[in-house]
Amino acid sequence: MKHLPLSRRTSVAMSIAAIAAAAAGVGFAPLAHADSYPARPVQLIVPFPPGGAVDIVGRLISKKLGERLGQAVVIENKAGAGTIVGASFVANAPADGYTLLISSGSTFTVNPALNNKLPYDPVKSFEPVGMVARVPLILLAHRDVPVGNLKQLIAAVNRAPDKFSYGSFGAGTTGHFAAELMWSATGIKLMHVPYRGSAPAMSDLIGGQIPFTIDTVAAALPQLKGGKIKPIVVTGAARATQLPDVPTVAENGFAGFAADSWLAVVAPRGLPADAKAKLGKALSETMADAEIRSKLIASGLEQAYAPGDAVQAQIEDELPRMRAIAQRANIRAE
Repeated sequence: MKHLPLSRRTSVAMSIAAIAAAAAGVGFAPLAHADSYPARPVQLIVPFPPGGAVDIVGRLISKKLGERLGQAVVIENKAGAGTIVGASFVANAPADGYTLLISSGSTFTVNPALNNKLPYDPVKSFEPVGMVARVPLILLAHRDVPVGNLKQLIAAVNRAPDKFSYGSFGAGTTGHFAAELMWSATGIKLMHVPYRGSAPAMSDLIGGQIPFTIDTVAAALPQLKGGKIKPIVVTGAARATQLPDVPTVAENGFAGFAADSWLAVVAPRGLPADAKAKLGKALSETMADAEIRSKLIASGLEQAYAPGDAVQAQIEDELPRMRAIAQRANIRAE
């Protein structure tokens, strides 16, 4: 270029620089695209065995979530120790958005209320992506028990304080906590009979071995429809969609009472901002899907999407209350 005028040499140099920049852009574009999230399938850990409510919800949303992310969302069940096995696995996974957990409030507020030495921290170990559903709980009675609502139950217990007991699907479960919170609010006390799961508790309720149980609406629906048991009250803030005629505890004169379970999707703490934003958007759109909502309701659950920051607030608000209930009612882990 030494024989060219200065103005031409400057022009040629600028052109060469522009071509080099363009070439660099072309060269690096595929790499940036390949590294953008998500570039491979996402693993969704369910800390329960196949077939339960959390597993059903996880499989229900995984397909739609994958469609919105552009990658498959693959379910893997890691059950054990009341969700601790699966939760610990996710808490210790790389915070890259490729390992997620879908679990109930048991993981984040019940287990920590019962165990101060968990292998994960309910607040610091996880990055909430969003809440996906609420799990309504219901107090049930044997069909021959002469109690048809909460006010009648309170009166009956006050007349015979040591007569009544109730079953739950396990000591230290969300059902156990909800019941104890209800007894505290209403000023009565029933003896707790813990079972290893919903099925044996329901069997004893139907057979008359126990007068009451607290269970999920999902588990109770078939028996309620068959007339084998009767509903007393639901413990959530609102009536269950599947049981619109069953009032809440709050409607029985205990304003503000609400105690149910909920399901949320979380990632390991430290999730990159772009992955968190994409996951949050995809989950929000998934939970707005009419098919997802109808299937959740048909399963006895309630569609209740909330963003990640709302889940974080829920955990931080609920955890001290659960610890107080555990101490007051002397609830211990099984």
